[in-house]
Amino acid sequence: MAIPTNMRYVAVKTAGAPGVMRVAEGPTPQAGPDDVLIEVAYAGVNRPDCAQRAGTYPPPPDASPILGLEVAGRIVSLGANATGWNIGDSVCALTPGGGYAEYCTTPAAWCLPVPAGWSLEQAAGIPENYFTVWNNVFDRAKLIRGEWFLVHGGTSGIGLTAIQLAKAFGATVFTTVRNQEKAQAVRALGADHAVLYKDNDWAGEVKSLSGGRGVDVVLDMVAGDYVAKNLQLLKPDGRNVVIAVQGGAAANINVAWIMMNRITLTGSTMRPQSIASKARMARGLTEQVWPLLEAGKVSPVIHKIFAWREAAAAHAELERADHVGKVMLTLD
Repeated sequence: MAIPTNMRYVAVKTAGAPGVMRVAEGPTPQAGPDDVLIEVAYAGVNRPDCAQRAGTYPPPPDASPILGLEVAGRIVSLGANATGWNIGDSVCALTPGGGYAEYCTTPAAWCLPVPAGWSLEQAAGIPENYFTVWNNVFDRAKLIRGEWFLVHGGTSGIGLTAIQLAKAFGATVFTTVRNQEKAQAVRALGADHAVLYKDNDWAGEVKSLSGGRGVDVVLDMVAGDYVAKNLQLLKPDGRNVVIAVQGGAAANINVAWIMMNRITLTGSTMRPQSIASKARMARGLTEQVWPLLEAGKVSPVIHKIFAWREAAAAHAELERADHVGKVMLTLD
């Protein structure tokens, strides 16, 4: 399979606002021993991409400096030790970076098959959100059937994924959203309760809707002053998982409350985790979630797809936070 020496990619010449991105040309990457090379059809746009573009989230030293943490496309080359895949296979994959390009390398263990009957467009909305939710809600927080679950930012890609998976595994789902339009959208996808957070005592409303009992697990993308409120909402033995700090990294919490109620406060970021750790997540998704995807019980929600030359508009769309679901790029 002929692979060009050079490829197009979305370049960030200097950190800044979305307009700093341009389509450029550079060397096509080569698959390492444990990697595959993917001819990219679609790339997801995620908040870490926006942070990297702005200069606040530099890539790890061994990662591609090109933006993009998830792709869908076709395998065109295999490293000497890469197993489980063949040239020509259609996959979706988490990547260490480099997704906003015609070609991208990633560990073979981070690839997932396109669900039966799905298009590459649909599959491109899976990796980043499903890896994140699976790892944090089910591996770390150990949400189980019958528990009560709160996820903030219900209409984000993470939020919509968490709502659907939590419902599919038998939880009662609460979520916070900005307005009534978004509340309607999350209820349509399975949320039992949608609470408006803007100019509203969302914590008090969740407490009331739960009959004063609170919830078992919180997935928090806000942090800041949300953390103390989340902890107060947790039942004894509850678990709070922080995965982003959009509201600030500092939190004023009552440690005695954590002790008395045996609460777990944890968190994670996806990108620095090891190849082996993400490989375990991929196996869990294949075993537990792929049957749900193929049965149509859960599905990524695609908000809008932009051409690669419109990457600045895609980032601006995500940063406005008016979207419901995934923002993606496609090669034009």
